[in-house]
Amino acid sequence: MLKGPCFIVSDAHLGVASPTIEKSFVAFLRGLAGEAATLVINGDLFDFWFEWKSVIPRRSFRALAALAELKDAGVEILWVAGNHDCWGGEVLREDIGISYIVGPWEGSIAGWNSRIEHGDGLREKEDRGYRLVRPIMRNPIAIKAFRMLHPDWASRLAHGSSNASRTYRARDEGRGLRALAAEALAKSSDLDLLVYGHSHVPALEKMENGGVFANAGSWLDAPTYLRVTDESLELLQWDGSSKGNCLNSINR
Repeated sequence: MLKGPCFIVSDAHLGVASPTIEKSFVAFLRGLAGEAATLVINGDLFDFWFEWKSVIPRRSFRALAALAELKDAGVEILWVAGNHDCWGGEVLREDIGISYIVGPWEGSIAGWNSRIEHGDGLREKEDRGYRLVRPIMRNPIAIKAFRMLHPDWASRLAHGSSNASRTYRARDEGRGLRALAAEALAKSSDLDLLVYGHSHVPALEKMENGGVFANAGSWLDAPTYLRVTDESLELLQWDGSSKGNCLNSINR
């Protein structure tokens, strides 16, 4: 169970985002102390994240420090891995104290029966190619082999191969994930809230069965995020404070 207020962000792709974007995200994190009970990172916080035995990627270490400070301030943090940061481990879980998972999360968020999933590989046609390589990318043998590379070479390789997926919004403008969400909500009458990321397209919409589909959008493209409380769901745009500018809201 995640207590409210719960803030949800996704797809910041720190490491390739501009210094201005990175600074805004770190400022957002620091503003959550005293405002948030929980924070959910719905994948691709970093454009590339990998943990060697004693080395981690250098880029955007300020965000890691801000997350550690937020955890020390009493905010619980859940990180649902995306396709760019699915190789987390001891640093995130033990050194920072994040609840880091690979795969969907299900549970209650401020009383809303919820499911959170990054959304990569779900679309049958558009994600066909990625579905072929994902099992290889997440295979323990492949991960062990990648860990044997020098971190400089490995990071350069990872950043080069990820260029296409970080540069563009979903070509279908999020319609594929929206359709999948509508189908999933129609089949699960007890599901109040389904949250995807990945498409970089922010969304907050009540579907026909009464369930809500939401996407926090991409901090890389625009500083949007979700806020979940007992009373409402909000899609907000960061304006220098955690309260933000409300773009859309749905009451319980």
